[in-house]
Amino acid sequence: MIDARDIIRRPILTEKSMRGTERGKYTFEVVDGVNKLDIKKAVEEMFDVTVTRVNTIRIPGRQKRRGQRFYRVSGYRKAIVTLAAGQKIDLENLT
Repeated sequence: MIDARDIIRRPILTEKSMRGTERGKYTFEVVDGVNKLDIKKAVEEMFDVTVTRVNTIRIPGRQKRRGQRFYRVSGYRKAIVTLAAGQKIDLENLT
């Protein structure tokens, strides 16, 4: 089995994702090729919480420009995890 830290790369801490924490929704960047059940088990194992729902989104890569040169930024996959009522994850003290 894959380790939980190999599935979840990092939490996404933007203003929009932090608004979701008030409703028990947390956003993580995850590796490609894992399913929702693996993500659910990884979050429950890492943070000792109960996950009720997992939604995944694939963010496509895009082309950027620096001066006259163009380069491609790779895409990633993110998961929005909903926790059971009354539970939360302290994202500020992750190391």
